[in-house]
Amino acid sequence: MPLNLLKKYPQLLEIAYLDDFNRKKSLKGVFNRDIVTNDSFMFKKKQINPTTKNGEIPMDTLFTHLITVEVDKKTKRREFEYERSIRLHWIKYHIEERKTNNVLKFSLKELHGYRTYIYDRDQKYVIVLEPYRNNLEYYLLTAYYLKGRNVKKMENKYRRKLSDLL
Repeated sequence: MPLNLLKKYPQLLEIAYLDDFNRKKSLKGVFNRDIVTNDSFMFKKKQINPTTKNGEIPMDTLFTHLITVEVDKKTKRREFEYERSIRLHWIKYHIEERKTNNVLKFSLKELHGYRTYIYDRDQKYVIVLEPYRNNLEYYLLTAYYLKGRNVKKMENKYRRKLSDLL
């Protein structure tokens, strides 16, 4: 488990051999280090916050969104997703803009509001932010690995991007 705290981009976290309890403990250690206790968790000099919904603890909600995927839209039921989880430590790397080549950063107006995307074309990885408080801060909504047609969908979003990053 402590080995995962040493992993760097583009390495993947090693969680396949862990039981549910230890897997979550290992992922939570990475999450706490990179996001919860990171006082400079900012993108473009704007503070990033967890989302707040339904009275849940914001950091727990965010952690859940980063390691699970919605499997039932009607009930909002989520299940663990391996592909998201093994890339959890990539979020900080991209938020800090350490990778500059072949990364698209853009904002887009969608049905549910504005979204800002950080899209790593090489790794097919995307981080989704929502502008907050008159665009002075961001909510971190989610981050995930793109599979199949989702790569093309992301490229289409990029073609519809706003002229400025929100």
